[in-house]
Amino acid sequence: MPTIGVAIAIPEPWATQLQEYRASIGDATATMIPTHITLVPPTECEDLDEVEEHLQAVAGVRAAFRVHLRGTGSFRPVSPVVFVGVVEGISACEQLAAAVRTGPLASELEFPYHPHVTIAHHLDDLTLDRAFTELAGFECRFAAEEFHLYVHDEQIGWQVDRSFALMPTDVVT
Repeated sequence: MPTIGVAIAIPEPWATQLQEYRASIGDATATMIPTHITLVPPTECEDLDEVEEHLQAVAGVRAAFRVHLRGTGSFRPVSPVVFVGVVEGISACEQLAAAVRTGPLASELEFPYHPHVTIAHHLDDLTLDRAFTELAGFECRFAAEEFHLYVHDEQIGWQVDRSFALMPTDVVT
């Protein structure tokens, strides 16, 4: 049974910048995880066709939206994670995540949903503090015009299986 995830990809050049930063501080998972905002965390999937149909239906009724990433935050002490924060597009991410986590992807989350971009995970406190400080000034803006279904491969990590375009809107231009 494949393991899948659903996420909004961070566009270039920021995706590579954040992924390379994550790798540079010793996060061993960085090269296997594309830079993203999670909508559905890793989930075992019984019927990929059903999931794809569901995601297409969700995308067909959700509009594209603006995302503004800025500054850093942390989930410590609950979870050893430092992230770049979503400061615009929070409610749109929350609504999209809630919509995709229905039907065949309905599940209870371990933690309340909080859109973010992980930049350091499962590292020592000094390295997490370093990431928090060094990327505090990070900022970018982009249009979230699609989201992706990722499938996990043990050898190469998370790979896009399919993309789902959100409805066009003048708001993101």
